[in-house]
Amino acid sequence: MTITEVVLRDGLQLEPVIVPTAEKIRLAGRLVEAGLTSLEVGAFVNPARVPQMADTEEVLTALLPASAATLHTLVFNRTGAERAVAAGARDVRFVVSASEGHSKANAKAGVEQALDRVDQAAEVLADAGMRTQATIATAFVCPFDGPTAPQQVVRVATRLRAAGVGVIHLADTIGNANPSQVLETAAAVRERHPDLELGLHLHDTYGMGLANAWAALNAGVSHFDASLGGVGGCPFAPGAAGNIGTDDLVHLLHREGIDTGLDPEALASVREELGAVIGHPLSSSLSLIPPSRHTRRSSSDSRSCAKDPGALATRPRARLLHAGRHEGRVDRPSHSSRHIP
Repeated sequence: MTITEVVLRDGLQLEPVIVPTAEKIRLAGRLVEAGLTSLEVGAFVNPARVPQMADTEEVLTALLPASAATLHTLVFNRTGAERAVAAGARDVRFVVSASEGHSKANAKAGVEQALDRVDQAAEVLADAGMRTQATIATAFVCPFDGPTAPQQVVRVATRLRAAGVGVIHLADTIGNANPSQVLETAAAVRERHPDLELGLHLHDTYGMGLANAWAALNAGVSHFDASLGGVGGCPFAPGAAGNIGTDDLVHLLHREGIDTGLDPEALASVREELGAVIGHPLSSSLSLIPPSRHTRRSSSDSRSCAKDPGALATRPRARLLHAGRHEGRVDRPSHSSRHIP
């Protein structure tokens, strides 16, 4: 199972403050020290629209030589792909909406045109030997069009697969999906593409994020995006809250006996630093609880379960996936249309 920490991109891009480059680099290092092996560190997008991501080249260049983690960056078109290549990126993720309404609001293009842009970008990245993943936004519910039909998600996934994408994350962009929807859509995509690695990018607007993650884990989904402290959101999805908290997700998994390799106490420490940097309360459940009341319990539960093969053997299938395979609320500031989720 892989947890990709997206706070440095999905989280910080929505903040009214622009976090200094040096602070982003420092936070990335602290996240790796906490055990994270996959980070989303920026986006090659128009800096005039997303000034928070204007230093993606600098952040990536500083981190690449020494980081033990996989460093992902986002691109939306050929120009972004060319910038990624020039910066020395090795892992790139595309974002395409499954619904027309959100695609037009987010990418200023319909779904087909957005997919055509991905095809052009994919050619550039393939020539450079890049590894590519993709996120399908509004894979379950769109704030403009309503529920998204699973077969529409399959159609978008098929185009992405043809572009060479090997891992696709289904995004609950407005945090309004339920486990049944998640399982239905994931099953439809998997039926059409049984060799495709599936992931989830979950938001927690209605408090269903962890329930959706747990249901998907039981169904064999092995990649999860999360943001420390629940920071993040989508400015083009009215009413959407932040991502599921990395700290909350790790707490759940550890309490269920899945050793993620992450240190809850270290995550709590980085979370405190993050709150000080962005200057407002965070929204993960654990961020509202004094660390001494949860980190020690979470750590000890994980270690005791991991050391007891007999206990793990009696657990349901989802709790054994790790061994088999190697996204409270707070008021958020309004965000202008310059941002891209």
